[in-house]
Order: sequence, then C-alpha cells, then structure tokens
Amino acid sequence: MKKNLAILAFLGSISAFLTLGISGHDPRARVEVNLPDVLGYKTLKCDLHIHTVFSDGLVWPNIRSEEAWREGLDVISITDHIEYQPHKEDLPTAHNRSFEIAEPHGTALGVKVIRGSEITRKMPPGHLNAVFLNDVEALDTEHWRDAVKEADKQGAFIFWNHPGWTGQQPDGVARWYPEHTELVENGMLHGIEVVNTRSYYPEAHRWCIEKNLAMISNSDVHNPLNLDYHVHSGDHRPLTLVFAKEKTADAVKEALFARRTAVYSGNMLIGEERFLKAIFQESVHLINSALNITGSGSAFLQISNSSDIDYELVGGEDFAEISVPEKLVIQANKTVLLQVEANSDELSGSRNFAIPYIIENLMIAPETGMPVVFNVEVSFLPGG
Repeated sequence: MKKNLAILAFLGSISAFLTLGISGHDPRARVEVNLPDVLGYKTLKCDLHIHTVFSDGLVWPNIRSEEAWREGLDVISITDHIEYQPHKEDLPTAHNRSFEIAEPHGTALGVKVIRGSEITRKMPPGHLNAVFLNDVEALDTEHWRDAVKEADKQGAFIFWNHPGWTGQQPDGVARWYPEHTELVENGMLHGIEVVNTRSYYPEAHRWCIEKNLAMISNSDVHNPLNLDYHVHSGDHRPLTLVFAKEKTADAVKEALFARRTAVYSGNMLIGEERFLKAIFQESVHLINSALNITGSGSAFLQISNSSDIDYELVGGEDFAEISVPEKLVIQANKTVLLQVEANSDELSGSRNFAIPYIIENLMIAPETGMPVVFNVEVSFLPGG
C-alpha cells in the first residue's frame, strides 16, 4: 500500500509540474505547428510512438494527451511495450489500459488517440509498433511472428522502430535482415522510422523509397516531454506528417497505408518530392517577381514564408547578366530579401531568369535536397 501511495504521489507531482509550467509560461495553451494543408489533404501532425507508466515511461497516460494538445499535435498513439513492464510490481500488466486512460482526455481536447503497442523483440526483427489495434492483449505471445500475425489480423499499421538504435546496433547503422524481407513480402511491414527521437537513419530513408514503405518519425518519449524537448524555446518533438482526407482515425489509417507521410524533425522535412514541394509552394511566396535595376546596381526580391521551417537554400547559379547569393535562408514566419545584382552597366531591356536553388533541409532522398526555381523578370534601366 505504501508503495502504491508513493507512486500516486509521484504521478501527482508530475501532473502538477506540467500544469503549473516553467519560467512564467502557461503550458495550458496550444501552440500550433504552422505547416500548410496541401494537395487537397489536411496536414496532420502525429506522434505514433509514445510510452507511459504502463511500460517504461514516467508519465500517466492522460498527460500524454495534454502534452500533444499543447504542442499542436492532431494524432497520437500510446505504444507501451508488451514484453517490457518494469513497473509491474506497482501497476498491473494491463496492455489496453494506457489507451483507455489517454483516449477520453484526448477526445475532450480534440486530439485523436490511437490504440497501439510496441512489440519488443531482439534484432532481428527488432522493435515493431502496431497501431490501430482492437486488443493489445492478443499480441502478448511467445513468438514474435505470432504477435505480428495477430496485429495484421486486427488490421494494424505496422512499422519498424529505430532500426539503427545503438541498443541493438552498437555502431548506429541500420541493417536489413531476411526477417524484414519476410515481413514485407507477407504484407506485414508498412513503414519504418526514418527519425526516432533526434536520430536520422539514412539507410531507413533509402529503404522506404526502394521498398515503397511509409516514412515515419516519432518521439519515442518516456520522460515528461519538457525534459526531452525545449518546447518553450522553439524545440519540438519529431513528427510524422500525415496527409489525410480529414481529421478522423479512419482517414489517418487510410493515409498511412497509402504512404502519404513525411518526416518533420528539427528544421528538416523528409519525404516524397510531391509533398515537400507542395508544402514549400504553399508557404513561400514572391512578393515582387518583377525587378528594375538601374545601371550596375541591384534590386531585391522579397520572399515571404508563413511556415515554421527555416528553408536553407544553396546554389543560386549566376547568369551573364545578373548575380545572386550562393546561399539564402528563408526564415520561418518572416519576409527576407534576395539581392539581384547587374553584372554590367550597359544592359538594357527586360529579361526572364529562372534562378535555381537546392533546399538542403528538404530531403527527397539521402543526401539529396529538393530543387526549386524562382522565376524573375528583370528590367535593366540606363544609369544616371
């Protein structure tokens, strides 16, 4: 009884910590993630890998729903470990209970909470998350194949967690095993975490492209979120962006199986070019695409950005007539200037230029940024 009371007191202190906030901030306020809806879909911000005290986390389940609401998320999945229950002397092993506690508070706040679980096995195949389950208890089996088959039977979306995790790959390099080929060939592996916490796995990124798997990015959070991410200073957990027809559980599930996802980690977006290009085009606009340059002077393009991403551009090919910066950062939620200089004072007339850049932090493949072109008309006027 004393041990149970101690646990309840600890949970109460954590709740008070999260409710009262830090440094004068009021945490019971939602900070939206400014990324546009694209291609006729809603851009939903999701974290599908979260732990609570019902496995090895340090937070009561309903706090996870409130953390998600405050940080601008739309969808979460509580994915406590099935096989690893370090608090079982204080809490019962009840695999569905964390979802049952988190879901009502999520509903009250408008955050979708999805029933899920982590199948926690040695490598291979490693750790797998199954989300959109009906009953987690049925996955508590001796053999990993039986657990995965049961998840598949329930219609779950199954993805491979942290494939380069140093707990299973000491050198941090993700490796593909025959067991993963088996899962893919049997239709029982649908995605891979390209980012887990702050780790990016380029091998997983490549596999998603080659094997038509969804790109996933999650926090895998165990502590209270504020202890792992400096949320009051602009830091944020990694998110899976899901491009869904609407904000419903069924629509999210449909989008995941259709691989309409992208990774949002730090100041980086990773995904198919069609989605990243749409996000960029919806958030970045040229305020003035026609410039007048007198003599050998210069003029400025004004470029506005309504998203939370600082777009980092490199390239900026020079032309015979004009020069532009080799690097440019289009800062989040600001308007910046791109200087265009005339290379001669003897130019005249109007000419159109397609100025190419590569956006380094929009990755369409490992070590491959997304190309973009700014189309500009420049009128050259005689000097005074």
